[in-house]
Amino acid sequence: MYMVESKGGAIACMLVSLVLLGTWPALLTLLERRGRLPQHTYLDYTITNLLAAVIVALTFGQFGPSTPEMPDFLTQLSQDNWPSVLFAMAGGMVLCLGNLSTQYAWAFVGLSVTGVVSASITVVIGTTLNYYLDDKINKAEILFPGVGCFLIAVCLGSVVHSSNNADNKTKLDNYSNDCKDGVGTNGVSSFKQTNFNPGSKNDLEDGGAPEKAKFGTAAFLIEVENTRAIKVFGKSTFIGLGITFFAGICFSMFSPAFNLATNDQWHTLKDGVPHLTVYTTFFYFSSFCFVIAMVLNLTFLYYPILNAPKSSFKAYLNDWNGRGWALLAGLLCGLGNALQFMGGQAAGYAAADAVQALPLVSTFWGVILFGEYRRSSRKTYTLLAGMLFMFTVAVAILMASSGHRK
Repeated sequence: MYMVESKGGAIACMLVSLVLLGTWPALLTLLERRGRLPQHTYLDYTITNLLAAVIVALTFGQFGPSTPEMPDFLTQLSQDNWPSVLFAMAGGMVLCLGNLSTQYAWAFVGLSVTGVVSASITVVIGTTLNYYLDDKINKAEILFPGVGCFLIAVCLGSVVHSSNNADNKTKLDNYSNDCKDGVGTNGVSSFKQTNFNPGSKNDLEDGGAPEKAKFGTAAFLIEVENTRAIKVFGKSTFIGLGITFFAGICFSMFSPAFNLATNDQWHTLKDGVPHLTVYTTFFYFSSFCFVIAMVLNLTFLYYPILNAPKSSFKAYLNDWNGRGWALLAGLLCGLGNALQFMGGQAAGYAAADAVQALPLVSTFWGVILFGEYRRSSRKTYTLLAGMLFMFTVAVAILMASSGHRK
């Protein structure tokens, strides 16, 4: 099978993974803002997410000769390696819960802050665990200052969200007063529902605003609220942050669980049974993630959370609006996770957590596509710049701490 063995190859995997994992959230956010139910979107997403794991396992996991010490993917499926399989499945479960939570957090908090806060929590907890699980192959004197920078980014992210919420409240209050005085923009709530068409020119350009209200204005905020599937006006700031912190805690557990599944640091396998390869682990990991996602989202069709509209399985099957984007998002996420784990197996999972820099990519999409932070206060811009700066420094430090697994 193909294995990444060099530090350079591991870093290349991390960088490609970073772009993929930072892009798929923008696609799901696009669909939610255009009114597609999150239950429908996540069901589509999870299908191709599993498909990516199967493709990776049957290609990279089967390349080359199979040896007793390093069996290929199909050989490992019949071996007595259930303790490691259970660790992989646990990792898939917490990743599913984290991804599902962020789908709702993006609506309340936005792509940028959700990504930075959840990823920083992931690094603070998960990277520390991986450092000890990997027998300290990463350079502690470099690694832990980077973890400290991530912790600062968490704090700044919470303040950015609070400041941006205050800015939006001011815009809406001023808009309301202008309307009372007869100055407001007409027709904010009377516009057509967007027609989903993955090939249409403006699908990714107009940020979900069919009538081109200017980014950052009160009219734009109202248009987004009218079309989106998850209504957020009037909801507490702490709902979004609470969901985000929960997602971060879930994310912090999946990489250590994957690490335990592939390297068996707790010696749970019987003598003579080879460790799971990264590809076999990823297959079990993604399979259980798929099972949990299906159970939860099929339940949410009939018993939705956070006041999302009810639906049905029949309605889901007939909902082709935006399905192409949701399927693409699952594929990007699956391939991004595979590359992260391939790099982690070579250079240490603590260093591979550098892909948690994905909010840098998500912030780009959030500002360009969805108008996040447009026309905000100078205070918000200063805090946002500080958050992204600390995040960038933290990622660079984390990559510099890369070691090499013996």
